[in-house]
Amino acid sequence: MASPFFQEIVMRLICVLLLSLFLFAAKTEAAEVVVAPPGPNSVCPVCGMFVAKYPEWVAAVVFKDGHTHYFDGAKDLFKFMRDMGSYAPGHGPGDLAIVAVTDYYGVKTLDARGAFFVIGSDVLGPMGHELVPLASRQDADEFMADHKGKRILTFDQVGAEILRGLDKGSPK
Repeated sequence: MASPFFQEIVMRLICVLLLSLFLFAAKTEAAEVVVAPPGPNSVCPVCGMFVAKYPEWVAAVVFKDGHTHYFDGAKDLFKFMRDMGSYAPGHGPGDLAIVAVTDYYGVKTLDARGAFFVIGSDVLGPMGHELVPLASRQDADEFMADHKGKRILTFDQVGAEILRGLDKGSPK
């Protein structure tokens, strides 16, 4: 049988682990970031649309040198990220300071890398089928239920096939 001292150490370790898990689980919301709003003549580098007309869909990349590109939705942001050399010659992923999307429910600017994206819902963006950004997994689950979404994705799960499916109107 273990000594009372050993049992106490084990219990304290278990408490620390449980507290750590709780704190990690509690931090499942994308961080809010500050990005200047697009000007009236800001144009999406991917599709050419004026983005200020759709403030609830605006996405942006801010480079370390302060230069900002705005997008009419997360879908075009991801297209830009996948082929940055074509859209922003001389810039690469290492030059990025901020990658931001607008939260669907809170209409606040979020760090895209921590956001959740729902595809296949009945909510369309300015360019049709869209990646709908949400701040938390809980919000994404709620959105899925309310808007018949098909999948919830993280930033790293959005690939070329997802983007092609959205453009074809058949997100899976």
